[in-house]
Amino acid sequence: MVRSDARENRARILTAAREAFAEDGATSMNQVAQRAGVGAGTLYRNFPTREALVLAVYQDEVSRIVGTAPALLADLAPLEALRRWTTELVEAMRRKHGLGDALSPGAHQAINEQTYGPVVSTIDSMLAAGKADGSIRADADAGDFLQLTGALWRAAPGPDDRSPRMLALILDGLRAR
Repeated sequence: MVRSDARENRARILTAAREAFAEDGATSMNQVAQRAGVGAGTLYRNFPTREALVLAVYQDEVSRIVGTAPALLADLAPLEALRRWTTELVEAMRRKHGLGDALSPGAHQAINEQTYGPVVSTIDSMLAAGKADGSIRADADAGDFLQLTGALWRAAPGPDDRSPRMLALILDGLRAR
């Protein structure tokens, strides 16, 4: 069993790393440790390499995003819940791609393998809710939706961000007629 202080240190490290990487993808491990208020030994015990830390940050982020789906579905119509959820996923994937140079191809593959199942399952639950209430077409497929939305996180963010318009087109295509 993991001690509570060890869990808290790990959580602080992940939070500090997420914030630091969002500001500067080149943030060093020592900078993360300082920001988290832990020693280098504590950081390296939890995350022996920078790549392990980056992987953990994204796994944690995807788990958090996946965990928001039930509340969104409880509060919003399925298409709106899917729009908000996808927007959050797009932001997370943009951050991941921003660190692309720091990760090996194997690390990218590990992220994809570990997050694909939970993400597709979440999308499937949102599509199922829309199919059940008649707002989403019966042939909508979670894998297809995820593949289409891959273009969203490759769209340039900022004032000319095309991703909201692109997502609106994708969601319009899901509507039951």
